[in-house]
Amino acid sequence: MKNLEAVAGNGLLDRRAFLRGGAALAAAMTGYTLAGPASAEPLADDPWSRAPGTNVPAYGVPSRFEKSVVRTLSNPNGEPRTQHGRTPHHLLQGTYTPNGLHFVISHAGDADIDPEKHRLVIHGLVKRPLLFTLDALARYPMVSRMTFVECGGNSAPLFSREPIQASVQALHGLASCAEWTGVALSALLEETGVDPKAKWLVAEGADAPALSRSVPLAKALDDAMIALYQNGERLMPGNGYPMRLLLPGWEGNMNVKWLRRLKLVEAPAMSYYESRTYAPILPNGKAYQFYFLQEVKSFITHPSPGLMLKAPGFYEISGIAYSGNGRISKVMVSADGGQSWAQAALHEPVLSKAFTRFRVPWNWNGGPAVLQSRAWDEAGNVQPTRAQIIAVRGQAAKVPRVTAFPSQHYNGVTSWAISSAGAVSHVYA
Repeated sequence: MKNLEAVAGNGLLDRRAFLRGGAALAAAMTGYTLAGPASAEPLADDPWSRAPGTNVPAYGVPSRFEKSVVRTLSNPNGEPRTQHGRTPHHLLQGTYTPNGLHFVISHAGDADIDPEKHRLVIHGLVKRPLLFTLDALARYPMVSRMTFVECGGNSAPLFSREPIQASVQALHGLASCAEWTGVALSALLEETGVDPKAKWLVAEGADAPALSRSVPLAKALDDAMIALYQNGERLMPGNGYPMRLLLPGWEGNMNVKWLRRLKLVEAPAMSYYESRTYAPILPNGKAYQFYFLQEVKSFITHPSPGLMLKAPGFYEISGIAYSGNGRISKVMVSADGGQSWAQAALHEPVLSKAFTRFRVPWNWNGGPAVLQSRAWDEAGNVQPTRAQIIAVRGQAAKVPRVTAFPSQHYNGVTSWAISSAGAVSHVYA
């Protein structure tokens, strides 16, 4: 097969091989020999084929054999500090993140809010301040869009001096993608009547820290949403039940959860979180503040650390790419540490500001390899190399005996090394 010939170094194959499909490609990719019905052995009747199964639950849960497909928790005992739940990208496929596996960051646990008592108020520089119940919002026309949410601190371990040996879940697990449904914020602002002096709004949550962030009014009038549903069901508590602000493509903490207040103002509020926590210092000494956008990014999920290659042969390299600037236009994959590249196939539909699954066939010869992916978006932005991102945001200002690294907005290339034994590790290349 012509498309099974290498198009880049170290065995990367033409992405168009996927278009041929059929038994020949399946046999090549898996190493199986396909047998006709006449030669097949009769199937054994296993225990589950000889007796009724378990009762159907009121709310479906995964098979007991999938018990390892869970989020990792940074604070499983709920101590009085921030809690993280990271998405297991290496155990998922496709582009939607199941609600129970969507990443979560809670600074004071998940607020337990009674939806009947919760209220959202829009006030400040408006002609008519309004207060909304959940029932009132449900009467507005609903809109839906699939979009990713990513913590500004996702992938921060890649700023470290030496590569941290951890899974893709630990390194990149603070990003997820879902279909969100709710009310366009522009519709609510139109009803309140925006004062021409208003240029920003301050969004505040109903959790104990009352996290608040300043949002440019232009974004609020563009594609912002008051999200009420996540993948078709009510928001999960960790994702802001009963309502959250959704700002497609923008830094996760700005998508304020448990939303209760939107105050229109002339200038940013300079709140605690935006003036301290989310204002990292750049090498030039300036604060990287009000940066908003989650830039074009990709990483390989299969294979990745923790997923062994059992023997030489054909494999599928797969991962996810996304950009806060719009659709992914191209993903290139390397198996030799960036010396040569092959273009990956993109799963349809390729949506704006959403996860895009990419894949490319690879014939591993059993020798050492270094896998990388690099993405482009429709606006012409290209994912930087690690050296490029470190040069721009690298080391923060030095203090005595301590050299701090930034903790926000890493979107550089990630490298996985494959040993001759099939083990996968994190490297800098």
